Amino acid sequence: MKTPRYLFPSDYMADPSAHVFEGKLYIYPSHDRESGIPENDNGDHFDMCDYHVLSLEDVENGEVTDHGKILDVKDIAWTGRQLWDSDVAEKNGKYYLYFSLKNKNDVFHLGVAISDTPYGKFVPQENPVKGSYSIDPCVLNDNGEYYIYFGGIWGGQLQRYRDNKAQESGGAFPADNEPALCAKVAKLRDDMLEFAEMPRDVVLLDENGKPLTQGDAERRFFEASWIHKYNGKYYFSYSTGDTHLLCYAIGDNPYGPFIYKGVILTPVVGWTTHHSIVEYRGKWYLFHHDCVPSGGKTWLRSMKVVELEYNPDGTIKTIQGKKQENNTVEI
Repeated sequence: MKTPRYLFPSDYMADPSAHVFEGKLYIYPSHDRESGIPENDNGDHFDMCDYHVLSLEDVENGEVTDHGKILDVKDIAWTGRQLWDSDVAEKNGKYYLYFSLKNKNDVFHLGVAISDTPYGKFVPQENPVKGSYSIDPCVLNDNGEYYIYFGGIWGGQLQRYRDNKAQESGGAFPADNEPALCAKVAKLRDDMLEFAEMPRDVVLLDENGKPLTQGDAERRFFEASWIHKYNGKYYFSYSTGDTHLLCYAIGDNPYGPFIYKGVILTPVVGWTTHHSIVEYRGKWYLFHHDCVPSGGKTWLRSMKVVELEYNPDGTIKTIQGKKQENNTVEI
């Protein structure tokens, strides 16, 4: 499958988290809409208000089933606005939806909702995860131990925190020559509802073993954590945000550190790049989004999937996101 496929062209959905449950692929996206809010760096125009779940069995040609709305912002007791990226994990026959949402004070936290099936509906907990902040949860099941990764800067508010505490300064960034802000990781409690420990930094190192710096905009973390295992190694992938790349780094355990290895996907049409990586029926796939169908409106994104391939040394072959020729965009 060398040509990317748009998965659900009848609606605008983004940030696809893909998993194999019950022998088929389930995709958990955010749900874009025309909010009428002017575009800005805080992402206020991304005013998503519900989640759907999609499934398919044949990645290349199969029909995509929309199972309908699984959670609405109005269903959540602590709600404010903006249901951003989510992810789902299964444990002992229960499905746990981890989501990003601003509370009534416009502060992002992570929430949890539970279902008996992968297609919902999902019932949210009364309160956000204690000690959680920022956005973009991703959960790894590592032989029955579950780890949650999260964080995103700018509108994702990660810059407001140091050592898991909000800063009175409101979020100053490190200097360009200082270590970059990191995504966070924490083991989940046995009941899957809270952190079992204080979140730790997901440290990204360069080829010389030094932490990536804040000024290294084409390699440092911005948002969109994802983690998968391949041949016993842990692959942490992420978006560089304002430089529009999907990159990855490899580590020996879920906590890292992770050594930067390269680019998975070059820039696509639209500002944000968000993804997931999953193996299905012997092939690996990259799920992501772009803004081509909406005419480049960055807040109206469409999901895509393309096959992902590895080199013999375990590195990932770079996928070309777009190219501009004769005023046309090739995907």
